[in-house]
Amino acid sequence: MWRFHKDRRGIVGIEAAIVLIAFLIVAAALSYVVINMGFYITQKTKETMQSSLDESLGALQLDGLVAGKTNNDSQIEWLIIPMKLSVGKEGLDLRKEAIVVSVYLPNATLINIYNGVYMNESIADCDVLIDRLSRTYGMNRTDMAVFTIYNGDSDTVLESAEKAFLIIHLNSTVAEVPGARHTIAAYENVKIEVKGVKGAALTVVRSAPGGLPRNAYVDLG
Repeated sequence: MWRFHKDRRGIVGIEAAIVLIAFLIVAAALSYVVINMGFYITQKTKETMQSSLDESLGALQLDGLVAGKTNNDSQIEWLIIPMKLSVGKEGLDLRKEAIVVSVYLPNATLINIYNGVYMNESIADCDVLIDRLSRTYGMNRTDMAVFTIYNGDSDTVLESAEKAFLIIHLNSTVAEVPGARHTIAAYENVKIEVKGVKGAALTVVRSAPGGLPRNAYVDLG
């Protein structure tokens, strides 16, 4: 009888050890799952924060003074805005489908007048460039915006070593219609908004100075 109870104690001990080992295996598996889930959540949080940061930062920034060119009526008809890629950005495609340019005037809102990149970076004179754009696109007869890329590599992607100029024409042929002109008179404000596929929009706000001359370039700061 004594031997029987002794054997039973040995069997109970083995069973307890098996249960304990099973608990340890389950605990280890659960710990592995929890740790992996923690790493996954941390990675996703990091990616979300980086994505939010990228969306809050603009891909473009100003790179010089904004200039305007007046017409015979001493009103600004052309805008030339120098830009470059923001620090830390790898590149921005400036093709027509990837950029939206809108202009907000005192008497009109011009939504998405962008017409792509003019692929000719060799023109350094603004008057020659404006004449070429007018003959190529008929730009002088409508509201339109185009980019030109200088120091580029013959593609539509703006890179860190390149510089872009946004050329905007504001239509003056509707001046005969009261309140319909799109040019900028003295002391009037204009807001230009440039939005790419990623990142915040670049907003440029300028005021025209008083005493605008005819057919001349003026500094808008």
